[in-house]
Amino acid sequence: MSLIYNEEQRMLLDTAQEFFAERSPVSALRALRDRGDELGFEPALWQEMTELGWTAIPFPESLGGLEFGYTGMGTVFESAGRHLSASPLLSSIVLCGSVLELGGSEAQQESWLGELIAGSKRLALAVDEGARHNPEQIVLSANCNDNGFELNGQKVLVVDGLGADGWIVAARTGAGSNAISLFIVPADAKGVTVTRQNLVDSRNTARLVLDKVQLAPDALIGELDQGSVVLNRALDRGRVCIAAELQGACESLFQTTLEYLRTRVQFDVPIGSFQALQHRAAWMHVDIELARSSLMAALEALDTGDAQASQLVSLAKWKVGQMADKVSGEAVQMHGGIGVTDELDVGLYFKRIRVLQALLGDADYHLNRAAPLLEVA
Repeated sequence: MSLIYNEEQRMLLDTAQEFFAERSPVSALRALRDRGDELGFEPALWQEMTELGWTAIPFPESLGGLEFGYTGMGTVFESAGRHLSASPLLSSIVLCGSVLELGGSEAQQESWLGELIAGSKRLALAVDEGARHNPEQIVLSANCNDNGFELNGQKVLVVDGLGADGWIVAARTGAGSNAISLFIVPADAKGVTVTRQNLVDSRNTARLVLDKVQLAPDALIGELDQGSVVLNRALDRGRVCIAAELQGACESLFQTTLEYLRTRVQFDVPIGSFQALQHRAAWMHVDIELARSSLMAALEALDTGDAQASQLVSLAKWKVGQMADKVSGEAVQMHGGIGVTDELDVGLYFKRIRVLQALLGDADYHLNRAAPLLEVA
């Protein structure tokens, strides 16, 4: 297992960091938040990202992709996390793009996947139905009828769900725990109500209510009752990208804190000269590096098809999330009272980190999934 990016991946990382620093710094997120932007991202920036080819990174060449793998995709998410850059890369490409790649018919791939890669259309994945991520407990129903399917229920925490051209909805189609099917619900479908969910990170998050939504048979992705395998693989890809974004956000926050320790003066000396703060900063650095090793293992496992990929992804999501708890908490404390004001970017990082920790599974959820790797023989 490699704990560092290779030369090509490093070049992509450098390009992404330079791009986000110039085109989407933290000040851009502030502007989006302050004007209450519904999309939560700049369409022009999203188009530039597609032109750079980042939306094609994870897909095979046969589907119009670059086949550069999820380790390559991780560099982009890490860079986005460093600058709190907002885009629908997770929702439209990693999650929905993966569902279409893994389970979509040729017609669905032709009509949707190419448009997603080009950035001309967006899809959002609708899975969760409660405050905590639990794809095993889906209640929203899809019942067969003479015209196809009728969907009833609601979804919450739909990332980038506002303004999307449609949603991929996970629905229960049978009595078994794994009897889950996936459907493409176009934005103009009758019976769909979309409202905004306000989270602390001020991003585009939606609630969907589906009331007697009628779908044609070709809206079904893959086989009836067989959507769980595709859904879980897509979710794992999303989880590792979230972990990469968390890693980048925490490393940036750590560097900001170190700079503050060097420049903040008390008792006529920089507070960074205080041994107690030096020790705390050193442990932050250790935790960041340990978390990176778990992240790199998960990215490589996805790219190589490792049989333990799901568990390694959950281990990374848990480990990076635990590290994020310490780094974000220490950053706020070391900045003192100003650390919780809107004047500094520290608070923006803190809020985004808290949302990412919960998104697609919190620490308890992923620790349970990763447990087999942690068992002592």
